[in-house]
Amino acid sequence: MRLQVKNISKKFKAKSNYVGALDQVSLDVKSGEFICLLGPSGCGKSTLLNLIAGLEAPDQGEIYSRGKIGLMFQEAALFPWLKVKDNVGFGLKMQKVHRPEIAEQVDKYLSMMHLSAFAEAYPHELSGGMKQRAALARTLILNPDLLLMDEPFAALDAQTRERLYGDLQKIWQETKKTIIFVTHNVREAVCLGDRVEVFTARPGKIKKEFKINLSRPRNLNDVAVAQISNEIMQELKEEIDKVAAEMADYKKHQND
Repeated sequence: MRLQVKNISKKFKAKSNYVGALDQVSLDVKSGEFICLLGPSGCGKSTLLNLIAGLEAPDQGEIYSRGKIGLMFQEAALFPWLKVKDNVGFGLKMQKVHRPEIAEQVDKYLSMMHLSAFAEAYPHELSGGMKQRAALARTLILNPDLLLMDEPFAALDAQTRERLYGDLQKIWQETKKTIIFVTHNVREAVCLGDRVEVFTARPGKIKKEFKINLSRPRNLNDVAVAQISNEIMQELKEEIDKVAAEMADYKKHQND
């Protein structure tokens, strides 16, 4: 699935004025690419994902895409009253797919996510990483052409995240899905992405693109990953400092 974002701008109402979230953002994503969006807090990365998903409308610009879109957030958002297998198969059930086919597909994706042994478990019996794998299975089972992932591993501990990096790379290579992945973590972006798009501070623009020409699977602690991460961090630091200065100025005015 090819995605084209052309000159997208978006503002939001904030008290008595408008705050710019995105400013003239353009992005061309080829089918099967893994793109990471990286930038400081509030730079519009999640807003861009919502615009691509059709959850919000841009003030300016156009988005061209075809096919089905799957969206995965920070929280797994599993139904607590349903077993894991029923959570994963919920979307197919809503599409009125026949039960034998649902069961077959659920078995397939639970196996892919290493969750077969937990099919009969309830969400509260799962670890954080298991919940996110279940959420990913629930998204993938609907066979989206484009998968949008908004910091899905941010709340997990470091060891769990590292394992999921490997799982996600393997799944991506097997399924050939087009993925756009939002993150604040530089090494995470380099570990996962074909390209890393670095955003400016608000209103977000794409400041610089980094092509990550490293073989897969990648490990977060690879020397090459660390080297590229340091290079990207130099580009990002200026934008993080801008956000910090803006926050300090805001607090100063609040106290005056």
